[in-house]
Amino acid sequence: MRVGLLTASVSRRAGGVFDAVRRLAQELSAAGTTAQVFGLRDTDTERDRPLWDGVEVFAGEVVGPAVFGFCPTLLGALEQAHLDVLHLHGLWMYPSVACLVWGRRTGRPYIVCPQGMLDPWALRNSAWKKRLAAWAYENANLRGAACLHAVSEAEAQSIRAYGLRNPIAVVPNGVDLPCQQVSKPAPWEADLPDGAKVLLYLGRLHPKKGLPNLLRAWGLSGRGRESGEWRLVIAGWDQGGHEAELRLLTEELGITETVVFAGPQFGEDKAASFRRATAFVLPSFSEGLPVAVLEAWAHGLPVVMTPQCNLPEGFAAGAAVQVDPEPASIAAGLRELFRMSDAERHAIGERGRRLVEERFSWPKIAQQMKAVYEWVLGGGPRPECVETA
Repeated sequence: MRVGLLTASVSRRAGGVFDAVRRLAQELSAAGTTAQVFGLRDTDTERDRPLWDGVEVFAGEVVGPAVFGFCPTLLGALEQAHLDVLHLHGLWMYPSVACLVWGRRTGRPYIVCPQGMLDPWALRNSAWKKRLAAWAYENANLRGAACLHAVSEAEAQSIRAYGLRNPIAVVPNGVDLPCQQVSKPAPWEADLPDGAKVLLYLGRLHPKKGLPNLLRAWGLSGRGRESGEWRLVIAGWDQGGHEAELRLLTEELGITETVVFAGPQFGEDKAASFRRATAFVLPSFSEGLPVAVLEAWAHGLPVVMTPQCNLPEGFAAGAAVQVDPEPASIAAGLRELFRMSDAERHAIGERGRRLVEERFSWPKIAQQMKAVYEWVLGGGPRPECVETA
């Protein structure tokens, strides 16, 4: 079986989707399935190519606006690969067009994973552009899929609310447990006072992540103007100038003394950031399934997050503090976290680590997806993870 994984970016610029597609491809290959990855070239493509570790990757040059990602060589590369099945990750860009045309020309099945992009909040963001794209190609692409891939039950509900009646495979993203302790310090550690406890955010600096409300909550929690033991570290890469807005808000709130903007963290720097953290926070308005939360749990960290992160099993397992994506609720959750003893926070983080081991390991996820591929190709029974309308 030859599987193609199609995504807009094959570099760190894709955020959590980069890790999800990369690790799925690697685990499929390890399980004996031929997996090839297709995407668009960007400024970090060659820098991150070694991370694919033996997986064949096609990265085509983009012509015209990067926001659409037209790549004249992408469709030809897909056709020349003689794939049995194609698995698209993400929506609203030229790879959706290539996927749709590939399916019509070859008659082979394809699967589409929205990766959170059909969530109601996401649909309201740049709504008119998405309505135009939906009319031009995306609705046809979604309806033509042999199966849709939701990374959570909440995403499956969003897919149904959008009006789609295709079968849906509910298979989460995964994460790797740290295989060894990172000895190097976090790059931002020198900006902390000795012995400081760290509340870490790590991910894209994007409005949907709810970071302005996190900063307001930090001030409301009583920590923003204190020189006490806690620091808020915001680590991630800027998108659309949002970092400048966050820095300005930090100054307006008078909390610059206790907030550190750490910049992007990748590889060993990211692992060191998780190691140095005391707890993790994600006050998001909208997610598919956030890999950063899984990574925090894998490192044994307690998590403060919203229901919109689509990880209800974390609340059920006692691995996270639940907050709503607004300042007063986030502040209340932070106060709850701060009142805990070190032992209580450690116990919450350990429950998260066990949850990752049991439900979010990549070998298990790759086996589930392989079964879905075999099913859409007519070579196996309908997997338990597949829901029909």
